Amino acid sequence: MNCFQIIKTGSEFLKKNSIETHIIDSEILLSKVLNKSREEILINLEQKINSKDIDKFQDYLNRRAKNEPVAYIIEEKEFWSKKFKVNKGSLIPRPETELLVDNLTDTYFGKKISILDVGTGSGCIIISLLSCLKKSKGIGIDISKEAIFLSEKNAKQHCLFNRVKFLNKSIDSLVNKKFDLIVSNPPYVKRKDIKTLANDIKKYEPIMALDGGNDGLDLIKKVIYKSKNILKINGTLALEIGNGQIKKVSKLLLDNNFRIKKLIKDYKNNVRCVIANYK
Repeated sequence: MNCFQIIKTGSEFLKKNSIETHIIDSEILLSKVLNKSREEILINLEQKINSKDIDKFQDYLNRRAKNEPVAYIIEEKEFWSKKFKVNKGSLIPRPETELLVDNLTDTYFGKKISILDVGTGSGCIIISLLSCLKKSKGIGIDISKEAIFLSEKNAKQHCLFNRVKFLNKSIDSLVNKKFDLIVSNPPYVKRKDIKTLANDIKKYEPIMALDGGNDGLDLIKKVIYKSKNILKINGTLALEIGNGQIKKVSKLLLDNNFRIKKLIKDYKNNVRCVIANYK
């Protein structure tokens, strides 16, 4: 079989298993098998595929047919034009979070700041920020040891290990430190809503990175409360939040002496991120 035939076969198989992104998924999985970019494959569709690679491709297809996310199958995800290692111990980076990184890099470009990333996961936020903010340093914290191990790998891959440290800690344990910027994409899904999420999310991504408690705000509240003690005066807190949470989050911020500086909307025009300064 050649690339064209195997992509077509894979796409049809995934389509029968109700995978909406069946064509692009088939192309990405084959690119992983052949260790070539998707673009390389698409301009050389006549390339023959050996039986060993066909078997590996079919194994990937079987996993995807059970709703396992492509990112976990190929063990990487592109974020902010960079490739990050991912696994089931961390949330898969989302395009919406790139909007937060875009805004913060524009705000702090050329400046020397200290950054704390709360619930760092794969490390994609702080690594992306530091790759642009060359004079800055930061710390990423997560209560998951697996996430910290992963974020350290990503920092090494992007040659940033000398400017970032990753700690297996909660925000409660940080004392005697002050930061210019605290950024966080905390769990913000209401506990009762987790069962309504897409299968590839609720079956495979870590529940503790999704579960925001009964009102979806448990971790958001905690980050806001604790940030007051470790932010410098006029320091900035940047939070990613869920749909429909902006009113409650705004009140929490205002009640805790934060001044809302900017709201960032996602591609569906929902407020996805809030940036606030500590008075």
